[in-house]
Amino acid sequence: MQDTFTHAVVRALRESLGADVVALPAEFEGRKHADWSRTPSADPIALVRPRTTEHVATALRICDEHNQPVVAQGGLTGLAGGACMLGGEVALSLERMTGIEELDTVSATMTVRAGTPLQIVQEAADAAGFMFPLDLGARGSATIGGNLATNAGGNRVIKYGMMRDQVLDVEAVLADGSVVGGLRKMIKNNTGYDLRDLLIGSEGTLAIITRVVLRLRPKPRVVSTAWCGVGRYEDVTTLLHEAQARLPAGVSAFEVMWPGYYDFVLERLPELRAPLEDRHAFYVLLESSGADPESQNEAFENFLAEMLERGVLVDAALAASDADAAAFWAIRDAPGEYPRLIPGRVSFDVSFSIADVGEAAIRCEAKLRERWPNATILVYGHLGDGNLHIVVQEPDWAPTVAPEVQRVVYDVTAEMGGSVSAEHGIGLKKLKVLALSRSATELAAMRAIKNALDPKHLLNPGKVLSR
Repeated sequence: MQDTFTHAVVRALRESLGADVVALPAEFEGRKHADWSRTPSADPIALVRPRTTEHVATALRICDEHNQPVVAQGGLTGLAGGACMLGGEVALSLERMTGIEELDTVSATMTVRAGTPLQIVQEAADAAGFMFPLDLGARGSATIGGNLATNAGGNRVIKYGMMRDQVLDVEAVLADGSVVGGLRKMIKNNTGYDLRDLLIGSEGTLAIITRVVLRLRPKPRVVSTAWCGVGRYEDVTTLLHEAQARLPAGVSAFEVMWPGYYDFVLERLPELRAPLEDRHAFYVLLESSGADPESQNEAFENFLAEMLERGVLVDAALAASDADAAAFWAIRDAPGEYPRLIPGRVSFDVSFSIADVGEAAIRCEAKLRERWPNATILVYGHLGDGNLHIVVQEPDWAPTVAPEVQRVVYDVTAEMGGSVSAEHGIGLKKLKVLALSRSATELAAMRAIKNALDPKHLLNPGKVLSR
């Protein structure tokens, strides 16, 4: 292995920050550097694990002086290759910048360091009588900084919005080592360009987020959950609109699964149980969370009964306990088993207007079947925000097939005015298809921002935008 300590930048980092913060390749040999996207990643020439914002600022200042590219890393749970390395970079992991600095129960805010896992934030909010609404399957590993960098979505976007909507302020370090932002707790702060919103979703290409003020929400006192069988896509959207308009607490989750997905996971995972006896054209996991247990459960049951009477629902199962609700959610959370169940998959995270999601699914599956009639095709998503997940695999196909599969789905996405990335980001995996969802003028504006904040293109090079 090459002795990368001969690099002047590595020597400077080590001398300024110490061996405790800056590790050489021989000292982190065997460490994972790739995210969950299965995108190949090179090893870094050094691993920087700062403990403070000042450490991050010092590291970036030194890298700027030496024209050294840097890739920030969190929990490595991303699905677009945004944390992977092309070769020759310094990896800057936020894994030591963890902890909750303050929980303000009056302002309903929590100030945390960027390396703090999402689950820690959720649990701390719950213990204080609040809820932090962002939730996703990788909650135990995904970090708040990574959630910010990708503007993570998850299961409750329909009621609470994306990660951007859970944040009041961020502190971040720019490419030259200067620190921007602060730890303000105001919901209203209309003072010019919003650097917070600019940095959230930038995937570490504009700055490295170090600390954040999160917005907490009232903790629901009751959660009503149902598993619904629906016969037509038109009835799925009717159910959504009626639930949003008529349930007293609104809709906190609305997950839709097509039969291919449902049958696949129940067949492969024997611990899952079917909530309904018969098969249906669509399955909906409907959740409503609110503050009045007495009135909500009755209203929820009455709503389901009316939807059944009107024929909007064919059948429904109401969760009678937390265990029942967890069993329903286990079916929807089955993609966590994909690495074992369907290792050669090609996955998509696309979005459309809610009215177009049903047609988009039909077109994508039809065009995929024309080319690969024996393929496994799984379709499901967060319908309340138009997010559709499509997973495709055909037994024994060559790795070279993946670009052809991607072309089919992304062509449909472009034709229907959809987005090539609903919640996973661009990273490396979607670099070549970003132009399908962004105009040339928009891309030029994005490059202007990149050039202004990172003129040497040292932060996460080659991600989001090609040079």
